[in-house]
Amino acid sequence: MGPNEEPVERSRKRKLRAVFGSFIALLVLFTLFGNTLQSLTLPKVRTEKPTREGLVYTLEGSGNLKPIAEAKLTNPGGWKVKAVHVKEGDRVAKGQALVTYDSSSAERELQDEKAQLEKQQIELQNTQDRFIVSAQEADEMKKRSVSRDLEKQKIDLGIQERKIKQLEDRLASQKEIPAPFDGMVTKLNAVVGLASAGEPDVVITNESRGYRFEFIADAPLLTNLGISLEDKMQVEVQAIGDQQPTMLEGAILELADAEPRMASSSDKKANQTATIARKVVRVKVTASELKGGEQAWVKLTKRSQQEGLLISNEAIHEDRAGKFIYKVEERKGALGDVFIVRKVQIRATETNDKVTKVPEDGIVYEGDLIILESSEPLQDGNRVRLQ
Repeated sequence: MGPNEEPVERSRKRKLRAVFGSFIALLVLFTLFGNTLQSLTLPKVRTEKPTREGLVYTLEGSGNLKPIAEAKLTNPGGWKVKAVHVKEGDRVAKGQALVTYDSSSAERELQDEKAQLEKQQIELQNTQDRFIVSAQEADEMKKRSVSRDLEKQKIDLGIQERKIKQLEDRLASQKEIPAPFDGMVTKLNAVVGLASAGEPDVVITNESRGYRFEFIADAPLLTNLGISLEDKMQVEVQAIGDQQPTMLEGAILELADAEPRMASSSDKKANQTATIARKVVRVKVTASELKGGEQAWVKLTKRSQQEGLLISNEAIHEDRAGKFIYKVEERKGALGDVFIVRKVQIRATETNDKVTKVPEDGIVYEGDLIILESSEPLQDGNRVRLQ
């Protein structure tokens, strides 16, 4: 090789290296571009990491206070109201007169019946005189006839006396309405000069029995909170027009069955008819300042003693094999990370309306990426892209 051929050879090799380098660069560029385009077609998922803490159960409920015991009082005789002695909001004592009625018609009827009794008594005396005369005359037939008349008139007298007694009792019980117990007048419909119009004339509440409100809660939540009858709790009460609510002590008065509700959407994936039992929770509140109608709230919170990994309920699915989740497995590669879906069966130990606790048994770890939501249906082994 001559001295002029060496520079030519070196120039040719440089060109070959440049072409080869450009080819490799283009190949890498197209590969990366292809992977990028492919990744854009993958399902997009939203994930979260489990948290390690105790499960928190929260019970919240509210309602309007209503009297536990109340009496709706009216006049069964249909008499017109003569006088009203109370007004709404008045506190009254047992036996206190609330409403007086016009009993003049009943009093006249009673007087007429008493006059009729006097007439019967006079007739009885006349019959007794006739009996004496018949005895003196020794007329046996006449004597027996008068004796029967005497017995009949005595029976009529007894009937009349009982009728008068009934009218007196009716007059005494219906001429006024007394308070059946110590309490407060919450509604007054009685109007002077008018008879009852189908509604009670007076409604009175028994303040000594207290007030109650009710709300509906899931039965499993009540069990997890350990709620039972007569349990004490703090109740927030606010009357209409009050700026600040008042904290009062309440107690569980009753736990009654309620209509079950449909399970959450995640629970219904395996069973479309899944339901959750519920209870009506009735809470009693007693305080002298209460009148009824106030708004009442209660909130109870309890944290489970044992910690675990908490997963959002929206991440949990269910099939015939039981509950499962999808988590993301990350694989490192020269051309970028790849994210693979893994289906993992789980064992739920506790749950509330937001999260479920699973044991740390080597299946789920605190750093795992748990899929909450996906743009497309997923299967084990699918590639995905993170949101």
